[in-house]
Amino acid sequence: MKCCHLQKIIDTVAVKARGASAALAQADPAAITRALAIMADSLEREYPRLRACNDKDIRAAQARGLSDAFIDRLTLSPKVMAAMARGMVEVSRLRSPIGQTYDARTRPNGLKICKVRVPIGVVAIIYESRPNVTVDAAAICLKSHNAVVLRGGSEAYYSNTALAELFGKALKKAGLPPASVQLIPTTDRAAVELLLKRSDAIDLVIPRGGEGLIRMVTEHSHIPVIKHYKGVCHVFVSRHADMKKALPIVVNAKVQRPGVCNAMETLLLDKGLPLMHRRAIIAALKSRGVIMFGDPATRALDPAIKKATVADWEAEYLDLRLAVRTVAGVEEAIDHINTYGSHHTDAIVSESAREIERFLARVDSSSVMANASTRFSDGGEYGLGCEIGISTDKLHARGPMGVEELLTYKWIVRGRGQIRR
Repeated sequence: MKCCHLQKIIDTVAVKARGASAALAQADPAAITRALAIMADSLEREYPRLRACNDKDIRAAQARGLSDAFIDRLTLSPKVMAAMARGMVEVSRLRSPIGQTYDARTRPNGLKICKVRVPIGVVAIIYESRPNVTVDAAAICLKSHNAVVLRGGSEAYYSNTALAELFGKALKKAGLPPASVQLIPTTDRAAVELLLKRSDAIDLVIPRGGEGLIRMVTEHSHIPVIKHYKGVCHVFVSRHADMKKALPIVVNAKVQRPGVCNAMETLLLDKGLPLMHRRAIIAALKSRGVIMFGDPATRALDPAIKKATVADWEAEYLDLRLAVRTVAGVEEAIDHINTYGSHHTDAIVSESAREIERFLARVDSSSVMANASTRFSDGGEYGLGCEIGISTDKLHARGPMGVEELLTYKWIVRGRGQIRR
């Protein structure tokens, strides 16, 4: 596609989004709630048509020989659709924080000063493979009174287009600008770089996808970026672990849905954990088809475990592969996580309160868990409705990003004619 035509597409989308954001900033929260409820109903009613579009994407992905894990992320199954509709309802019921005042103070000169929560403005979401992101991102942005520009991957183009069109109809029925939710109508990769230059119209960029996509966005963007590069999540099973908890947590964290960013990628086994318990954990994973890579102490547990390298400690496999390391207690586990982890989600399984608190305090990740699966690191599971992404940054948001993470504030100062002397 010629560059001038692409530029016109991006300019049109950006201008419409900026205009919509001004209207949304003053929109009645009831209208936004109504739009989300309409969208939830539309997802159920229009499922056959949406699935037909999704099938076109799936067939194309299969023809390209893409992995089963990739196909899983791409598929709009009845379960995924039900979760999307449920997310719309949950987000619609969230308390709207727009306009809330806080940190109020009265100065000695009589000035009354406070902060007020306001939308960021226009948010661009650049993502890969998962069409449910189209709906989740639009819902969270809308609830926080932000306009959103969506740029999904080419592998989900038909699915994303159908979902964005459905959202536009819901917005119109609710009396809100349809341009509040826009999908870039091209799969040309050059469109992304053009979009990233529109700092005059777009206030924030959030990339969701592989490390390559996120680094490209970060390097080319003229706009602030909130990101996470990888989900290298760990579970540490302590010598003080209750095996009735440890086994299901470890299996769930790796096997329940291995192709997502909150799945466990490295298992750390305390060398003080009884040998029979370590072997039981390895056997449970092996019986579910998990291919493991380990250090010498771990490989001694089962001859099927392959030799691990440093690359395995840093790997985000996103499938049924797992790095396993035997460590000398909680301090070594913490050091390993802080050295090789991605600051996403890490968990400890232990019955020692002192050990748990040490782990929770010292592991430098956006979510740190005790006696729970890393798979709970999710906006829906945290009570945020759905999420717009999981940030491993420390500024301005961290962890699952819901409505409040898409707000900023402004200072309001009320006087009675005071002047500064």
